[in-house]
This record gives sequence, C-alpha cells and structure tokens, in this order.
Amino acid sequence: MGSDRTDDTLRLRETLASIAPGTPLRDGLERILRGRTGALIVIGRDRTVDAISTGGFELDVPFTATGLRELAKMDGAIIVDRDLNRIIRAAVHLMPDHTIPSEETGTRHRTADRVAKQTGFPVISVSQSMQIIAAYVGETRHVLEDSGQILSRANQALATLERYKLRLDEVSSTLSALEIEDLVTVRDVAVVAQRLEMVTRIAREIEDYVLELGTDGRLLSLQLEELITGVDSERELVVRDYLPDAHPLDDPSDLLATMAGLSPTELVDPAAVARVLGLGNGEHLDGAVAPRGYRLLAKVPRLPGSVVDRLVDHFGTLQKLLSAGVDDLQAVDGVGELRARSVREGLSRLAESTILERYV
Repeated sequence: MGSDRTDDTLRLRETLASIAPGTPLRDGLERILRGRTGALIVIGRDRTVDAISTGGFELDVPFTATGLRELAKMDGAIIVDRDLNRIIRAAVHLMPDHTIPSEETGTRHRTADRVAKQTGFPVISVSQSMQIIAAYVGETRHVLEDSGQILSRANQALATLERYKLRLDEVSSTLSALEIEDLVTVRDVAVVAQRLEMVTRIAREIEDYVLELGTDGRLLSLQLEELITGVDSERELVVRDYLPDAHPLDDPSDLLATMAGLSPTELVDPAAVARVLGLGNGEHLDGAVAPRGYRLLAKVPRLPGSVVDRLVDHFGTLQKLLSAGVDDLQAVDGVGELRARSVREGLSRLAESTILERYV
C-alpha cells in the first residue's frame, strides 16, 4: 500500500511538471478555460484505454495547444500520448468500470476519476461550470491553482525555511565547537539531525511549489537552491560521524529514510531522533559521544572523499585526527607530505575559527 502511494506521488509530480505554466499542455488547458468549454484528456494509451473507448476518430497528429483547444469544442475525451507529442484520438466516449468507487458527482469528473484508477494513466478534467482544471492520478485528485496563490504560499514557506536554516547554522556551529573540545552529547547530535530533517522537509514542500509553478517559479527555485546547498551532504556526514560501530553503514540513505518517516510529533522529540541514529534508547541524552571526523574533514579544501575515508579508518576519532602530526598523517595511504600539511593546517584553522566564533 505504501509503495502504491509513493508511485502515485511520483506520477503526480511528473503530471504537474507536464501541466505547469510555460508548457504546451498548460497553454492548451488555459485556452480551453478562456473559451468557456470543458475537456477530458487522457495522457497515455494502451489496450485498457482502447477497451473503454468507443466512438470518436483516430487522429495521430502533432500535439499543439491550439489543436487541443479546437478538439475540446467537441463532446468526448481527447487521448494524447504519454510524452505529449501527439494527439491520438478525439471525441471519444469513455466507459470505465462503473463499480470503481468515486466520490465525484459531475459526470466528467467522475469519468476522469474512474479512468485514472482503472488505466493508471493521468487524466485531466477541465470544468466548464466551475472553471477549474483537475488532474487525476491513481487515487489522487489535484486541482490546479492560480500561480499567484501558489507563489504566496511558497513565499511564506521560504520565509519559514530561512528562519529554520538560520537556527540550523547556529546548532551546527555549536556542534563543531563541541566536537573540537570533545564535549559532544547525544542531545547535541540529535538536535542537529532534527534541524537538518526539518529544513529538508520544508525544502521539499517548496520544491513541490516550484514544480507546479513551472516557468513562474524560476526565482523561487534559485532562492531555494541557495538556502539548502550542502544540507543533504551534512545529513549524511552527521550519520556517518555518529552511527555506533555496531551499525556499520557506508550508505546512510536507509537511516535517513527512517528519519524522514518520523511523524512531526516524533521529530520534535530529541529522544526519538537519537533512537533513529542508534544512539541508545533516548534515555541518556546527556551521555558523551565521539565523532569520527567526517564533518570537519569535509570542510578541509580539496580533500577527496576517498582520502577522508582512509583518514577516518586509520585514526578512528576526530580527537586523534586533531592531535596527529604531519608524520602521523603521512602514514595513511594516499596522503603525501603536501596533503598531510594541508590537512594539518586545515584542521588547525577550523579549530581556531570555530572556537573563536563560539566564545567571542
């Protein structure tokens, strides 16, 4: 069931991208709305679609917005290919299985709902009376909104993201200072992981707005990208730094997926976040933990990931890395004298600047 919902979500995102402002399909749909006519458009064709289609006529002509508008003047559905390159049939009478449950009341919307559920293809319904465009994808119905309304909500979400990102930067800097001083507790790690997940969730919501806005969301997309640059890598680094040895995990995606599955109530509880990270059962939030050093090494310029992995494997903890001299660093495979000095100087500068930032 969960997989079906995920598939529906992905297909809905693909459909919204294909009918976003600036696309030929959206242009055609808006022409239909302005012309005060309705429409029923099936995006895709297979044997199931053919089995429930009667009447109409074959076209197989290039897809154009004006062509869609003209064909919508006739009664019946329009069938286009999945890539929206060609209009295949027009004036088609659709007869989906009447036993498929639908909460829609209007004939066109009820047909669109049942066809989407029966065929698995997206179906677009343009309502002549209500002047709305609705997309039916699997079990989901999504009504398109005016770009102005979406932008208003998106800007509110962006302002929220800015506040959360500011707080994330604060707790992340605090964690770095505590790592250098060897004073990190389970709570400190959980708070950073918690904030990273919150920022990620807000960003995903804005990504949905960007998708639906199409060409109208370009500026919003740039602002979002600037705010969340580095957040995904930071999430992975926190997991790799603190996941207990009993839970070896080269790829933290499974654990991050578990984090993403936390409810909003669970996410605001540091103990619940600590449990997901494998840091006990959450009852000892003030217990000490030691980072491996991935986060700080990632801040050293021009240091390849493979070398970072070897350094962590060799020294085991950040404190041992911080106390290692140039000769100690050179003992690691792939670390020559120049790179050893670069790592040593980079870690020293990071330690100094982070401590100064914390206490000045």
